[in-house]
Amino acid sequence: MTPGEHAEAVIESLGISSVEELDVEAIAFDAGVEVVYEQLSGCEATLVGVGDRAIATINPSSYRGRERFSVAHELGHWTLHRGRSFRCRVDAVEDNFSSSTALEKEADTFASHLLMPASLFHEALRGVDRPNFKQLSDVAQRFETSLTATALRLVGVDTLPVIIACYSKAGLRWQAAAKHVPRRWYLKDTVDEDSFAYDLLYEGKECRILGKQSADAWFTNSDADRYEVFEQCVRLRGDEVLVLLYLADSKMLSAGFDPTVGNRKYNEHGSYLAPRGRR
Repeated sequence: MTPGEHAEAVIESLGISSVEELDVEAIAFDAGVEVVYEQLSGCEATLVGVGDRAIATINPSSYRGRERFSVAHELGHWTLHRGRSFRCRVDAVEDNFSSSTALEKEADTFASHLLMPASLFHEALRGVDRPNFKQLSDVAQRFETSLTATALRLVGVDTLPVIIACYSKAGLRWQAAAKHVPRRWYLKDTVDEDSFAYDLLYEGKECRILGKQSADAWFTNSDADRYEVFEQCVRLRGDEVLVLLYLADSKMLSAGFDPTVGNRKYNEHGSYLAPRGRR
């Protein structure tokens, strides 16, 4: 099973059928993990296990969503990677999302599914056909998760053609796209001056609504100027913005193969073509 399927199986085995029943400490205890809150230095959570019991030590936070994700993340390690000890930086899901550490990404995926199970998340999204950060904030509040984790879960359920990305003044930090968004759409390395994200990042101008934007403000594809997308952005900690792109134009979802964009090349079947000399 995938990490997400493992988490969904836990939810099903416990008979959880409502958001209110998502008591992550109780779920962890049932799995043999005692959760302890203590001040930690250099990390946000640790996991130490012996036999079929473990202790997850979580750095206390004034933000409940951070604590919940930390607990779920450590439970993911216990479920998927038993036999190891971990010291994790799970204070923000985007830290591990941009990490190259496979085990941390797997634990994040487990945590996202555990805190936002597919059936309950779909129910929370009912009626949402053009997503925006206000709606996602409402969903995040209901599940007691961060806005970033909730936005990434929206990408993961793959019901809407959305791309989530994080930019700083230095450029693109990470990105995630719903599976049915063609990989031919290649984001720019830095925010474009015509984008709302640029206005927020450099001028502090808030982007309160999902606004229409020319697609060539975001994508390097030579035909991007033929299309429009909906964009909204919010500021994250420090010098970063979280961007939501909604591809409302169905023609963007059926656009043909574009072999010219970025450093990654894909053939007409969507298969990766390694650069010359690396095959």
